[in-house]
Amino acid sequence: MGNQLFGEASKWVHRATAASKGTNSKNGAIVAKAQNALSSAYANTTTAEKQQLRELQNQLDQIK
Repeated sequence: MGNQLFGEASKWVHRATAASKGTNSKNGAIVAKAQNALSSAYANTTTAEKQQLRELQNQLDQIK
């Protein structure tokens, strides 16, 4: 289950990053979904995945 949540978090962060480069009016909603996915995934991942999630969180923080 952890890997599925990790994959979802990664997908949403990448979507948020792509949306931030365009003129998408739904950026806030996408960022919120990415943040929620990161939070959900963090509790259910391995130590190595947690490090990768922190990196994804850093990416998300840069576009907020």
